[in-house]
Amino acid sequence: MLLTKTIKLKLYVDSAQIAMFKQMSEQYRLACNFVSQYIFENDFVLNFNQLNKSLYHCVREQFNLKSQLTQSVFRTATARYKTAKEQLAQKPFRYKDENGEYQRITRTLEWLIKPVFFRRPQCDLVRDRDYSLVDNGSMLSINTLDKRVRIRFEDKHWQKYLDGTWILGTAKLLQLKGKWYLHIPVTKAVEEFGKEEVTHVVGIDRGLRFLAVTYDEQGKTEFVRGKQILRKRHKFLEIRRQLQSKGTKSAKRALVRLSGRENRWISDVNHCISKTLVEKYGTDTLFVVEDLTGISFAEKNLSRGVSANNDLRSWAFYQLEQFLVYKAHEACSEVLKVSAKYTSQRCPKCGSIDKNNRYHKTHEYRCQCGYRSNDDRVGAMNIQLLGTMWISGEERPYFEKVTTSD
Repeated sequence: MLLTKTIKLKLYVDSAQIAMFKQMSEQYRLACNFVSQYIFENDFVLNFNQLNKSLYHCVREQFNLKSQLTQSVFRTATARYKTAKEQLAQKPFRYKDENGEYQRITRTLEWLIKPVFFRRPQCDLVRDRDYSLVDNGSMLSINTLDKRVRIRFEDKHWQKYLDGTWILGTAKLLQLKGKWYLHIPVTKAVEEFGKEEVTHVVGIDRGLRFLAVTYDEQGKTEFVRGKQILRKRHKFLEIRRQLQSKGTKSAKRALVRLSGRENRWISDVNHCISKTLVEKYGTDTLFVVEDLTGISFAEKNLSRGVSANNDLRSWAFYQLEQFLVYKAHEACSEVLKVSAKYTSQRCPKCGSIDKNNRYHKTHEYRCQCGYRSNDDRVGAMNIQLLGTMWISGEERPYFEKVTTSD
């Protein structure tokens, strides 16, 4: 199994190097938009060889890019469209048919109304061609449109990735708040996860009131409270509304800064939650989460009001899942996604499924058999059971509602 991480190196550059980086990243951005427009207008052709044959000379001449950078443009543009394709597939279009039943249509790239647009100046650099390590890994040699330049960088924790076990991939050169960074993906082979060696099975229910509720094989439950997080989210939302109502250029710049600050804060929260979980349970742990692909958080499906609807749609559930995945792989553990169907409606004691057993206002689950518990805890218990079923041999465990006739 391959473990992949992204290392962010802060570069120490002078004014001349900054000018060269700005020129190269801006030309690269314009070239990506040019290729993106072509893809959009030609039935979303994503074949590298076909794009290279049709646009190679045109891109080189029009944007003054070198050969390797030109080919990187094709990879960058097609990768962005492939990501958009995956995101569209995860959010199918839902509508009511003539019988009042909800139906789904899988979205494809044809649903896009305009080409993918690259806003931030950037540049993808191939290792040993566009960038390389020199002086025993203490400096970077980066190719620009004019010449190669040597760059010093912040090398905190960097040397451990040069021990020969990690493979460095294509890096991304970008600017953030006036500082230049090089993001380098590193890949390492780690041991495969084995079902027979599992020591812990942990069900994780993600939400807003509690960011994460965990339930393990020993019956222990942990709640990660989200009240303070929600309060801060609402504060960000209120500031955003005030700035949007002004509509001035300075207000728009402030909105950009606010968005970056909020995203970094959310990332830090998700990092802390995932790190705490992995450190607590250690190696050979199976973390089980719901597969939220295609789950709709529309207000009519929540019955919790507009505020909760806004928070659910904006909270980075997917990011928390991704952080948990790579941290678990580092610890020789695994993350399993299971069906979310009926996990909040099923009674962990008798197995009956009834959505009326869950009381949203009091955050309680009450079954006719007499079992009562916190509703988020019940969700974590059912998710944990699905993980146990997977270890026992069920490839795609799920709960099925059994209807009985009178």
